[in-house]
Amino acid sequence: MASCAAAERGGGGPGEESGGTQPAGTSREARLRWPPPPLPSVSEEPGEAAPLPRQYPSHLSAMARGDVVALYCDALLRGCKAEDAGDAMSKYLLEKLKMKENNWLGIWKANPELFFVNSEDLITPSVAILVEVTWKLPQNSSSQLKASVSVVEPFSSNIANIPRELVDNILEELDHCVPLLEVYPVEGQDNAVFEIAQALEVVRFFYDFIWRDWDADESCETYSALVEERINLWYDIQNGTIPAPVGHRFKKHLEKYKILRLELIQYQSNIEEEPTEEEVVECWKKYYELVMLCGLLKIWEDLRLRAHGPLTPRILRRRKGYRADGKTVTHTVAKTMTAEMVKDFSVDTPLQHHENLNVALESCYSGDTVVVFPGEYKAINLSMLTEDIIIRGTGKPEETMIVSEPTHDSFVVSKAKDIKLMHLTLVQQGTVDGIVVVESGHMTLANCVLRCEGTGVCVLTGASLTVTDSEITGAQGAGVELYPGSTAILEGNKIHHCNSRTSETSHHSLGGINIKVVPVPKLKMKNNHIFSNSGHGVTILQPTDTPTSAGGIVEFTASGDAEEDALSKLIQDLRLEMNTNTLDDIKDISVIHS
Repeated sequence: MASCAAAERGGGGPGEESGGTQPAGTSREARLRWPPPPLPSVSEEPGEAAPLPRQYPSHLSAMARGDVVALYCDALLRGCKAEDAGDAMSKYLLEKLKMKENNWLGIWKANPELFFVNSEDLITPSVAILVEVTWKLPQNSSSQLKASVSVVEPFSSNIANIPRELVDNILEELDHCVPLLEVYPVEGQDNAVFEIAQALEVVRFFYDFIWRDWDADESCETYSALVEERINLWYDIQNGTIPAPVGHRFKKHLEKYKILRLELIQYQSNIEEEPTEEEVVECWKKYYELVMLCGLLKIWEDLRLRAHGPLTPRILRRRKGYRADGKTVTHTVAKTMTAEMVKDFSVDTPLQHHENLNVALESCYSGDTVVVFPGEYKAINLSMLTEDIIIRGTGKPEETMIVSEPTHDSFVVSKAKDIKLMHLTLVQQGTVDGIVVVESGHMTLANCVLRCEGTGVCVLTGASLTVTDSEITGAQGAGVELYPGSTAILEGNKIHHCNSRTSETSHHSLGGINIKVVPVPKLKMKNNHIFSNSGHGVTILQPTDTPTSAGGIVEFTASGDAEEDALSKLIQDLRLEMNTNTLDDIKDISVIHS
């Protein structure tokens, strides 16, 4: 069947959300196979749908984080167990619905798949229709709330040329009953409808961003605490504390989990008799995939989506080591090679030329050198560095640019014992992990420019990093993040304009350098300039159960203050050496308890 292409019309006001999922039990035959006519202009087609009125704007988006936490944890779910959360939300919504005796107007936002066999080409997330609403009493949780709806005159939709007959047929198939959470009240009605609109948004937010399908299956005595963590997670994604690419990946995995769960339920319901061996195997495959995805999401939540998600190895490639004959090779990389470009090499230097940096890295053994001539390059093999090699540009750093591949999560990842990158500019575009991640071993960055788009440089547990005469800028989190038990030497660097997308009021304003202290990492800093970062110059993230003589945030204060004494002791315990550094940020050095 031809995919549908429809004229989508705006409307619906601020705070508009995507349409709900297709109601269970809807037959595929109910979806009219509609290839729409050529898109008419508004004035030429008298039978087209009228524009939608505005819906009530979002009120949760205007609320402070603390107020949202209080709403769910103190007012709605106080003392509530996970298995009872649905009933609590249903009770809250019913109390608001009972305030309105008469019918009211709303916008029904339905899944496009309900109307069209092929909906991939639609640019709108939902098909929206103006309806008159009569609500029905629920049987169980709020997810089972149904509304009886009928189309309102004049016929109005966000898709200008959607046939009225199509909408009528679909509603007849549904017995004119749709999930209440798919209905958005329109503005201009009485106060009771306004409160219903707010209550619907509160319940939608709970099921879209707070509730997890596995919550009811696990014993959780402090469910409200878990709710608070998830609200904080949502706010951290919204305000940029968690880098946008990382937040996007988390939401994408969560949405995938919901889709897979629905697919499994649908597949099981279609098995009418005793399942065949093939059906049993398929069920187990879907179930196993669902369990694995659930476990991954739990890890992400437990780690609060730290810079690059779960601490799983990114490199699965085996290390080749040195060549059997002990020889080393210099690999040259340039689009076009001339004799002038190799005149500085000694006559006995073994050379291999490559037009592609990716191929050059693939050909390397430990001890080799990759010489990159001016130009712009991409190389996914930078995310799988295992050999002890040197990768260096031949001119100024800005002349040799290596740009990340947006389709990959990682940019530069290393577990080599000793690797060096010199005289290069690394430009991060679209990747989720830190611009450079040192999984294990030691990495040296010398005279390099790191233009981050996601997170900065991450040094994982047991790994070490040396950065000299380099520049790190633009990271959405900290410019350099040291994990417990890591080691770093920073000398003569500029770290600036990092964490710039974080809210000024955010508790986790990491700024230039972020240090996690259990077990203690080691950091030596000399002649660095850390400036124009949102938040602190150096942040020491200390667990709340780690002893310290001062609580909360300890700032670098005037001589003689108790906080300075505590900070000095902590810096000494951390083996943190700081000499002749310039820190120009809001709070130069701080300790944050996690």
